[in-house]
Amino acid sequence: MSNGPSFSPDVLAAVQRAAMPDFDRWQRMVYATGGCAQPVRLHGERITVDAGTGEILDVYRTADEPTGFLLTACGNRRASRCPACSAIYRDDTYHLIISGLRGGKGVPEEVSGHPRVFATFTAPSFGVVHAHRSGENGKPLLCRPRRDRPVCEHGRPESCGARHGSDDPQAGQPLCVDCYDYRGAVLWNAHAGRLWQEFTKTVPSALARLLGVSRTELRRTLRLSYAKVAEYQARGLVHFHAVIRLDGPEGPTDRPPDRATVPLLDRAIRQAVEQVTLTVPGGTSAGYPPISLRWGDQLDVRPVYVSTDLDGVSDQRVASYVAKYATKGAESAGTVDRPIRNIWDITGLDVTEHTRRMIMTCFTLDELPQYRDFPLRRWAHMLGYGGHFSTKSRHYSTTLGDLRQARADHRATQARLALGLPDPSESRTITLSEWRYAGSGHRHGELFWAELARQGIAAARRAACNRQVPD
Repeated sequence: MSNGPSFSPDVLAAVQRAAMPDFDRWQRMVYATGGCAQPVRLHGERITVDAGTGEILDVYRTADEPTGFLLTACGNRRASRCPACSAIYRDDTYHLIISGLRGGKGVPEEVSGHPRVFATFTAPSFGVVHAHRSGENGKPLLCRPRRDRPVCEHGRPESCGARHGSDDPQAGQPLCVDCYDYRGAVLWNAHAGRLWQEFTKTVPSALARLLGVSRTELRRTLRLSYAKVAEYQARGLVHFHAVIRLDGPEGPTDRPPDRATVPLLDRAIRQAVEQVTLTVPGGTSAGYPPISLRWGDQLDVRPVYVSTDLDGVSDQRVASYVAKYATKGAESAGTVDRPIRNIWDITGLDVTEHTRRMIMTCFTLDELPQYRDFPLRRWAHMLGYGGHFSTKSRHYSTTLGDLRQARADHRATQARLALGLPDPSESRTITLSEWRYAGSGHRHGELFWAELARQGIAAARRAACNRQVPD
């Protein structure tokens, strides 16, 4: 005879957490963090004082909380670590990119008339890998068909007649791991940020040459602005997507000269990509020759328009695309999203052989003195890439810091109104606070309720967006 339904330990823990006396207050804190998956617990206090009279207007102490602490969001950009905070980061990145294309957030609308392109910069080949290729009808094509069916020096096939789908785990894996240049691949990732820096320095020179003016004269009439994001390909190598725009010398508020056109920018980008090269030293003791690193051959440059155009892409699509990849990391290429502390931990990782070899190569190269400027061991979980995932030039648009500050100011104003405190625009107040770290993450039985809160908040946002879209 059955004794009734049986529940998993996680469900039982969630029920037990809901029965605790501090659950209601704790749940309100979780909703305030947006359903953060790994919130930070704080101890401390905050005192609000009238600057004119010295009167204490409000006192908040975590010691008075039923929970004994205050929760704040972790702010992690990675979707694999915190879906709630990464969604906010994605939205902020979208507004940062779209404001540099359409205007808004302090950028004039006239910026939409400036020449701009969406460019994708890829890595070169370090060995033949399985590929997902699609025809015009969207159906997968043969991976690497070869009628003679050759084999490499290790006796493995150099061809593949399979049709790999976009989610096929074999896509991006080398046909022969022993033929693949893992040292070159890791060093490419480690130097990708420097290649980008050299590219941004070289484009103005290319523009000046095409316009027939000096660099000094170019600076008086033209400014290059950009925003970029890094993405991992299936083969574990980073490539960059970038919005690149031409402005007048004062930035987005200043229209560039008539000679500054999209075709001109396209040509300058292609010339700069061909010129940029970095030489990485080898190691005679390890038998490593020097490597010359450069961009891959698959450079894609497309004009960006206010609306969709057959010869380019729409600004909204570009902003959405960049924002999506701003929340992803190397885990999208099959690696892990946390640092690997010990070399002995590599064998136990749930990753492909290709990824394991790239991680091991990071540890191996980290021991060589010629690569001491690149902490490859620290970035082994990133397959050698230690750069920022999203960057922009100073004058492209607003900043993530400004967007976050505006959101914080709005929340502070709402909190003041709820407490009956005066509007800061009408009377000056001073806030004194002291906070101490008390831990992070959810305790036993709490993650279920946090995820439920995140889903509810996300559903409410989607419903609000749908109501704003006219039929």
